[in-house]
Amino acid sequence: MYSTTVLTDFVAQHYLTVPDPGPEGKPHSHHYEVELTFRGPELNEYDYLVDIDDAEAALASLADRYRDTLLNDHPEFEGYNPSVERFARVVFERVTETVTDETITELAVTVREDETAAAAYDAPVCGSV
Repeated sequence: MYSTTVLTDFVAQHYLTVPDPGPEGKPHSHHYEVELTFRGPELNEYDYLVDIDDAEAALASLADRYRDTLLNDHPEFEGYNPSVERFARVVFERVTETVTDETITELAVTVREDETAAAAYDAPVCGSV
């Protein structure tokens, strides 16, 4: 199995919406680090698993979308607690809409909100991302 990983980072804000979230219930910032790991059993005709330029463009788009914004204000978080776990799933869904290499069979997304806390979401992708 091959894997290719790309990373980005940005600062964004959120607040948790669960009952009794304590201080996390007030808007606060995190320096998020987002890591995408694409996996697949075969390379394409150019010996790539994924076009890294496309993967980096997807990350740049994500960073541009969320940088210096309040996650709670984005429609993809409407009705959801904007936890780091939910954020990892949102990133997965956005990336799989834009990175379409047919060699990719799995994508793992890790979102770190600080040096001690991270969450991941990984799943197979159907035929192509």
